Amino acid sequence: MRIALFTEMYLNAINGVVTHVRALARGLRSMGHEVLIVTADASAGYHYLKDGVLHCPALRVRRIYGYGAALPISSQRLALIRSFDPDIIHIHTEMGVGLSGLAAAKLLRKPLVYTLHTMYDNYIYYISPRPFIRAATYFSHKYLKLLAKSANALIGPSRKCEEFFHTLGVEKAVTVIRNPVEMEIFTPLAAPAEEERAFRTAHTLTPSAMLTCFVGRLGSEKNVDTLIRFWQEAVRPEDDICLLIIGDGPALPDLQNLARQCGVTDRVIFVGKVEHEKLPFYYRLCKAYITASLTDTDSISLLEGMATGLPALQLYDQLNEDRVRDGENGFVFKTAAEMGEKLRLVRDMTTDAYTRMRDIVLGAADEVRADNVAANVLRIYQQCLFDSGRKRKRAK
Repeated sequence: MRIALFTEMYLNAINGVVTHVRALARGLRSMGHEVLIVTADASAGYHYLKDGVLHCPALRVRRIYGYGAALPISSQRLALIRSFDPDIIHIHTEMGVGLSGLAAAKLLRKPLVYTLHTMYDNYIYYISPRPFIRAATYFSHKYLKLLAKSANALIGPSRKCEEFFHTLGVEKAVTVIRNPVEMEIFTPLAAPAEEERAFRTAHTLTPSAMLTCFVGRLGSEKNVDTLIRFWQEAVRPEDDICLLIIGDGPALPDLQNLARQCGVTDRVIFVGKVEHEKLPFYYRLCKAYITASLTDTDSISLLEGMATGLPALQLYDQLNEDRVRDGENGFVFKTAAEMGEKLRLVRDMTTDAYTRMRDIVLGAADEVRADNVAANVLRIYQQCLFDSGRKRKRAK
């Protein structure tokens, strides 16, 4: 099968969508399928193909981290897609590249699959000035509904996506397929002792300090400020429990100021941006992953942490409550006091108890193995091709 994956961001970018598309493409290729990735490239002066990627000229957009945004219409792009002759077009973006995927599917009469990755109501401020957020939200809902109605199949990584589509008035079924994790990178190994000692020394951490981490883009929607405030309220210096905040983003200066104001700079450490391939080291330093984000559909960072064996601590999220099962593969908290209690519970676990929880965490990771996720997506493609074939036969 020939599959074209459309994503606005892919080159020199680190985020959940990029990780998802890369892992999906790798999984599909490992099963013998041809994959073309169509993406925006702000450094490209013309369309060109290289290593299975179609580079589309784009404008750099400062409000979204300087990533490129491509125009939705290009005869050259369409000609290159036509020459690839995809059996399926699968869009992972709603911007220019995604719209061109929709257009290509209609013009080439190919089935269209649409994966919604982002709860856009929480991210509108990235692209719209504050006075226009209400209007931008209204038009984004109309546009997302148009995309959904145009697709042959809808995918979302959690029930949140299903609920969101339903609030837009989309009545189509939404298949929930978890985000993939590259298990060959994220493995449950111990951190090298010398490197761990060097890290702890550089950050004046005691050898016995229990480390936890949050990994992700530092924007207000990730709710990292709640973690910092909860740390001030419920984690005492004598608890010897530290939070590593790994990532970069527009909220970083404010979060650093907040940590200073809360007096927790001795136990909340900003590691900064880390390349994806180097993340396993930081997960392996830690005993748990923690998040207060309520906007993630299916956090890949959390899944990668769990793939390395970390139990997860998560602020209660009704639509993602099946992700972390309290007392089994991690803990759920609703208040600062509950968070502190659960952190101390992890810290004080016996080796046997922690190992049992870790084994449950690792056992569940098989569901998000990249090749398993790719196989689930492939079944959607096959159903779309079967259904479109039946429609053509009826048309004749």
